[in-house]
Amino acid sequence: MRISQFKNDQARDRFRAAYERTLEQLWPGPRTTLDLPTTFGTTRVYRTGPSNGEPIVLLPGSGGNALMWHRYIDVLSRHRPVIAVDTIGEPGASVQTAPIGDGRDGAAWLDELLAALKTPPAHVVGCSYGGWLALHHQIHHPGRTVSLTLLDPAGFADFGPRFYAWLIAGGLASAAPRPLRPRLARLVGNSAILETELMSLMRASMGFRRALPVPPVFSDEELHRLQVPALFLLGARSAMHNSREVADRLGRLAPSTRVEIVPGAGHALPTDQPDLVIDRVLHITGSGAG
Repeated sequence: MRISQFKNDQARDRFRAAYERTLEQLWPGPRTTLDLPTTFGTTRVYRTGPSNGEPIVLLPGSGGNALMWHRYIDVLSRHRPVIAVDTIGEPGASVQTAPIGDGRDGAAWLDELLAALKTPPAHVVGCSYGGWLALHHQIHHPGRTVSLTLLDPAGFADFGPRFYAWLIAGGLASAAPRPLRPRLARLVGNSAILETELMSLMRASMGFRRALPVPPVFSDEELHRLQVPALFLLGARSAMHNSREVADRLGRLAPSTRVEIVPGAGHALPTDQPDLVIDRVLHITGSGAG
């Protein structure tokens, strides 16, 4: 089994230079940088906010890293400790040394990371692939999380032509001249392409070979085991799945969860509706919004 890594030293050095530059451009204030060992490699996290309390742990989507949350850090860290994670196996500052073959491996990595943080149980927020990891972790390692906020998570449909077409269209639109991008973002339903610095960082990651498992669909038995308060925010225009079908399935199998279909939003929910997402995260964490 392979591990995720850069194809050569030049690709790694080029990405790291772009990463450090983007970090300094986007991070909105002070931070503590931690490199935490796990069985699967060293994981980079950034911590900010109060020193005590249940933290909000932020997991990015596929191909992303902690910097995707830059618009969220300032507001969330006024209320709770915030820990933004470079997921192992994704292009960022984490370094993978052992393969992650399936969801159980991914859940084991996250469990080791949360233990290494030495904090109280966490409120975990996961986007897309990060949502799949967070849900897998809570199902197989209950006890380290007190709530989940899952933003259009993977694991509820097989990836189909519509999703891959959305990815390709977004990639092409992100390379267009900047004045054209707002119109193209609306056309392809991907507001993430308006994040100029992150798009530049993504282009710098082209020399990174990602070797993480494709998320399979959660079984009924797995969803029955969901034990903590969980909010699923689903984009009404998601290219990943039929959000109404996902909501209906969760209503049958995990009726204690809350599901909200966000009108006008797609799979790029964190950039489509950042104010709504922040409001819902603060509400589920008991931090005075809603």
